[in-house]
Amino acid sequence: MPVWLVRRVILPSAAAFLLAAGGFSIFGGESAALDATATQIDAAGTFAMEARRDLSEADRLRVRTVTRPTTDFAKAEKFEAMSGGAGTSIASVNQDSFSQFSANITFAEEGTFKLGNALFRKLWVSSPSSTQASDGLGPLYNARACQTCHLKDGRGHPPEGSTDTTSMFLRLARAPKTDAERAAISAHAVLNFPDPVYGAQLQDSAVSGLPAEGRMKVTYTEAPVTLSGGETVFLRKPRYSIDKPAYGALDETTTLSPRVTQAMSGLGLIEAIHPADILINADPEDQNGDGISGKPALVRDPASGKLTLGRFGWKAQSATVRQQSADALAGDIGISSPDARRSHGDCTPAQAACLAMADGVQPRLGDTEAPDPILDLITFYGENLAVPARRKASFKETLAGKKVFYETGCISCHVPKFVTRRDAANKAHAFQLIWPYSDFLLHDMGEGLADGQQVGDASGSEWRTPPLWGIGLTRTVSGHTFFLHDGRARNLTEAILWHGGEAAEARDRFAALEKDDRQALMTFLESL
Repeated sequence: MPVWLVRRVILPSAAAFLLAAGGFSIFGGESAALDATATQIDAAGTFAMEARRDLSEADRLRVRTVTRPTTDFAKAEKFEAMSGGAGTSIASVNQDSFSQFSANITFAEEGTFKLGNALFRKLWVSSPSSTQASDGLGPLYNARACQTCHLKDGRGHPPEGSTDTTSMFLRLARAPKTDAERAAISAHAVLNFPDPVYGAQLQDSAVSGLPAEGRMKVTYTEAPVTLSGGETVFLRKPRYSIDKPAYGALDETTTLSPRVTQAMSGLGLIEAIHPADILINADPEDQNGDGISGKPALVRDPASGKLTLGRFGWKAQSATVRQQSADALAGDIGISSPDARRSHGDCTPAQAACLAMADGVQPRLGDTEAPDPILDLITFYGENLAVPARRKASFKETLAGKKVFYETGCISCHVPKFVTRRDAANKAHAFQLIWPYSDFLLHDMGEGLADGQQVGDASGSEWRTPPLWGIGLTRTVSGHTFFLHDGRARNLTEAILWHGGEAAEARDRFAALEKDDRQALMTFLESL
């Protein structure tokens, strides 16, 4: 693991503040907010810190003030309802609430967004095909289009009854077996090692003439949890297996990690958060003793080869929206692009018939199945999906729930707000006050949620804090209320009660709340 040399710089004008409630620190210790640091990452993986250069001194004071956690729950904070800054969508709440473009992009960019949307919805076909600009599917795959997995750009779900598993996958990985393999992970040359036969992901579909790898099977057992006041909640614990594996047994050390697809709102704004503002909340050794030891994920940017900060995916395994898009095209659909040149997708050397299938590369169009500018357009689409505006942010019952959210310690990981960098690549994302409710760090969530699968710096029990913006519209957009990485939680109450590890104390405080306070917290979360 890299040595973390994270220096917190506390300026006199940014005196450390503790937000105390019930005798415990909510925010988790000293904060230099945005005053502290920007990050350069050297080849050894050590963070060296420098002042955040995109801000003037006046900016720093301004930003430091606006991003402090509030202590006033009598009224909504200024601009609190505009979760995505000036790009927030104020469109009517309906099934398309996650599919609006950022309100502050230019007219020309609206056209680019719509082209990206068309490609996001594009159905790919197998090779060879007369529609040469659309062939190359698979040969093994999970979906034929990005939209199939991210329906309405929303949250995926686990298989329920006879419904499909398209928006939930099984990631496959085995532990390193040699010193060389362990060294490769430490050097961030790889995230982990795929199953030698089935690869990095179970593919439940295949082109004609080739058997699919198998089907994910999930069974549940339920256990009761009693809350204050006597209310009983049943938590369902899943068990995963592969039904009818078509290529023999998996490696005995291969782990199965289920992942539902995540909502796509605000990805470009997340990418525009300065690394310093994420790192300032990192405390991997828990030096302040608050029980929260979030750590950053270090990943290698495939475009530059440099080490950078991971901030996307359930284990923060991707640094950019572009990387996430390229990996999904290759891994989920089997389509190669300039950033992931795998025209046979996740086929392994052990799957000779798969590798012998035709690919969809058309030399007259380019040297990949999705040549430029396809990946550019899909990336732009993903970067500019707007965050929906808050509902009822100033209502008394919402503010009461917000107070509970702060007092139970949830903001130690679900950090409410950031101001994006002034020098963001897209002007629409620059210097925006945003409210994602995440620190984008890795946290040990305990054995209950552990999948046993290492992904780069993330251990088998560590997960990136998911942003909460838009979570209250899950049912409206996606038609369900399944939460957590595998959708085991059937509602927000169950999701909170599954929190363990670093979040165990906050979970226990929630369980000890009076029923009215628990309901107030739900009201707040549903307003996000």
